[in-house]
Amino acid sequence: MTEIATSEFRPSQRHIRLDTILRLRWLAVLGQLAAIFIVAQGLEFNVEIVPCVSIIALSAALNLVLQTAANPMQRLAPVHAAALLALNIVELAGLLFFTGGLQNPFSFLFLAPVLISATALPARLTFGLGLLAVACASILFFFHLPLPWDSDDPLVLPPIYLVGVWLSIVLAIGVTSLYSFQVTEEARKLADALAATELVLTREQHLTQLDGLAAAAAHELGTPLATIFLISRELEKTVKDPSFAADLKTLREQTQRCRDILSKITQLSSTGAPFDRMKLSELIEEVVAPHRDFGVAIKVRIAVAAAAEPVGSRNPAILYGVGNIVENAVDFAHTTVEVNAWWNNDTIELVISDDGPGIPPDLLNRIGEPYLSRRRTQDEGGGLGLGVFIARTLLERTGAKVSFTNRTFPEHGAVVQITWPRQRFEAIETLEETIG
Repeated sequence: MTEIATSEFRPSQRHIRLDTILRLRWLAVLGQLAAIFIVAQGLEFNVEIVPCVSIIALSAALNLVLQTAANPMQRLAPVHAAALLALNIVELAGLLFFTGGLQNPFSFLFLAPVLISATALPARLTFGLGLLAVACASILFFFHLPLPWDSDDPLVLPPIYLVGVWLSIVLAIGVTSLYSFQVTEEARKLADALAATELVLTREQHLTQLDGLAAAAAHELGTPLATIFLISRELEKTVKDPSFAADLKTLREQTQRCRDILSKITQLSSTGAPFDRMKLSELIEEVVAPHRDFGVAIKVRIAVAAAAEPVGSRNPAILYGVGNIVENAVDFAHTTVEVNAWWNNDTIELVISDDGPGIPPDLLNRIGEPYLSRRRTQDEGGGLGLGVFIARTLLERTGAKVSFTNRTFPEHGAVVQITWPRQRFEAIETLEETIG
């Protein structure tokens, strides 16, 4: 219950569509042509038009080849996408070589391919593209043709200014790429974790529905089996042939056995119907029962209160969320887990604590984030680190407030406090409302 099996859920992989790269490349081609036209015709500066247009034409030709030879909607492997972005950097460096190098204000466009990689490709490929961009900028610092300018009043920039431009490009590539990578990575992890949460809740819903179907089937089969039982019993009384009587007795006994089995199924399913109501103490017992035989004592304390005991719907989200936290407590406890419940007319509070090592201080403020785990890695058989995140998300969707603390020294162990507004807990919610 604590973790999602790797075979059931895998985090999304990073891929970028060829169409996205091609759109960016066509945008670059049009922008570069417009810039050359404005500088050469509008400002009447001397520009190396032939080599610049040749580079742009090669870029456009490659775009056409990719667009016709491959499906633009296909998702590129990260290495292939990085190769196209690297080509963008080299093409830009070639244009800057003929148009002033780092003196050209468009030199900051080195940042664009690296930034795109930071939001869509793995870190190692982004790092490689960043190094390529810095290398091209460094070469252009020393080797480049003059900046297109008024021949009567040439622009001469001091070397210290060019050093500042180079340094600003390097810092911009590093800082913005790192920031974009961190934001995108957190958003991707959150999206994957929410998808895993929906998977868990859907599975719980299916299990609940199976219970209801089993009860319905038992009810429908009960009538024909009762008829068969009565007829076989009456025939057994009237038939005098011993061989037929023995067969009828066997038929009656097996029919009765089927009725007993269906009766048990009905009893098991009666508390699993989607809209059944259950007391808070019954909910706690249902959650705790599967974890009593693991060598850890589980002590349940229900506080005596003046208000009547809360009664809520048998919500799979609550059962899974609280059960997950109880299972974690059992996993980390040395000898004892305590489950304490208290309520009044406005609030319901459930506190789950253990006598284990507690939550490490560096994780205490981050507990409940997706993929936060110190258990074994997936390769060693551990989970994905989503258990607490899923439990917290499911419980908060039912209106609960979940907080994580450690016991006060000298005691040790983790404490999880779950608090509901009583009116929200006792409201009958459908599973779809919980998911939404």
